[in-house]
Amino acid sequence: MSQKRMDYISWDEYFMGVAMLAAKRSKDPSTQVGACIVSQDNKILSIGYNGFPKGCSDDEFPWGKEHEQDDPYNAKYFYTTHSELNAILNYRGGSLEGSKLYVTLFPCNECAKAIIQAGIKTLIYREDKYAATPSVRASKRMLNAAGVRYYQYEATGRKILLEM
Repeated sequence: MSQKRMDYISWDEYFMGVAMLAAKRSKDPSTQVGACIVSQDNKILSIGYNGFPKGCSDDEFPWGKEHEQDDPYNAKYFYTTHSELNAILNYRGGSLEGSKLYVTLFPCNECAKAIIQAGIKTLIYREDKYAATPSVRASKRMLNAAGVRYYQYEATGRKILLEM
């Protein structure tokens, strides 16, 4: 009699892997972020990545950030939708109340507002490279006040090769 396979991936590896794969869809040349929203019973509800809204051409809107100070109209920041917000907006079901969000980069303050308003209760993030910025500091302040639990994903070091 065969035994079950023991080297299967954990739920956290699975959902963070989905978020990481979603990030590969982003056309942003400097930062690719992915998000995956999951129900309390570990079902994927929605996925998102950072990019421009529907109808805003990837070839006509600016991808650069070098003009953020001198000409913000010609920098990406006014136009990009973050992965977390895209995942929330992409959801076509009922409520996201009590769900979990896996995201490759800690959310900004604007995404934190959407996360809280959507009823997402747990946030698992891979990186927090902007932790010292006012945006992320404000994000954490709001998440704490709203009772949203967050923790950093613990990388296992497992390598998974996908041939497409």
